[in-house]
Amino acid sequence: MNKWLKDYWYDLASGYADDAIVDSFWKAIETKYNTKKRHYHNLTHLYNMFLQLEDLKTAIEDLNSLKFAIWYHDVIYKSTKKDNEVQSAFFAEKALKILKYDAFKIEKVKNNIISTKSHELISTENTDNAYLLDLDLSILGTDWNTYSQYIQNIRKEYNIYPDFLYQPGRKKVLKHFLERDTLYFTERFRAQFEEQARENLQKEIKLL
Repeated sequence: MNKWLKDYWYDLASGYADDAIVDSFWKAIETKYNTKKRHYHNLTHLYNMFLQLEDLKTAIEDLNSLKFAIWYHDVIYKSTKKDNEVQSAFFAEKALKILKYDAFKIEKVKNNIISTKSHELISTENTDNAYLLDLDLSILGTDWNTYSQYIQNIRKEYNIYPDFLYQPGRKKVLKHFLERDTLYFTERFRAQFEEQARENLQKEIKLL
């Protein structure tokens, strides 16, 4: 998986900088996502998003910007912080400026990353933002065994909190998603994941 991701990164970033910069940025990404406290928000999460993205290429308007948003959307992640997405967006901005990425597109990448905080659309000019959010939450609509592992990994990331603090907060998040008209923004993801995702969330709530 790591080799696949590294090659995938090089394929994207090598069009904007020399190999030394591209390699240094890869090492930074790898280090950030491989920290010991990351049990879900790690390279496997990115890998799963990119695998699904490969089947969506023709539906994406600005593919490179969406790829950069995926790469950097969780690059800063601490379970005790509430500004991870904003900090990740700033991290991406610094990197993309060094890559001399288009300034307008950098703002697009930043906004896409920030939208993953509330999982609400920031941009409706095309479906790129919607696909990013849907890819990020696709785990919710997986089979129960996969979802159960996801639950365990998320709990490990929040192991600093005892159950009496964690469980009410987790329930609040799950109920918030269930109260939405739809969990997913694109027709493709609604058809593939919506029903199963709602079943999974309801089942987890009963377990908490």
